[in-house]
Amino acid sequence: MAKNITEKAAPAAKAKAAPKAKATAEDGAPVIVAKAKKVAPPKEGAAPNALQKPLQPSPELAEVVGSAMIARGEVVSKVWEYIKKHNLQNPENKREILADAVLKKVFGRDKVTMFEMNKYLAQHLK
Repeated sequence: MAKNITEKAAPAAKAKAAPKAKATAEDGAPVIVAKAKKVAPPKEGAAPNALQKPLQPSPELAEVVGSAMIARGEVVSKVWEYIKKHNLQNPENKREILADAVLKKVFGRDKVTMFEMNKYLAQHLK
């Protein structure tokens, strides 16, 4: 008696998907695109987080942001508005902020980096 041998059919060639186009900068370097996270407002009765808690600015900082109680996040935004309005970023190194007479009272220095700025702002918020 002959055995009935069946051959397995060759698997169908899977069509390769076209590679996704990656975003690139003008110089051809890949650009990382991050999804924006939505921040939920605090629940009723919940304590505000550190960026939302209203703080009193010092008289020196009040010249830039006003004298009313203000949240830390808003302080940073208003200081950046002031910096851009008065063209205080170093044109050769945009990370540096060149302090004018008003910001020199806050920073205590002629220039600071954008990364140091929050350290100096924190000293003027109570």
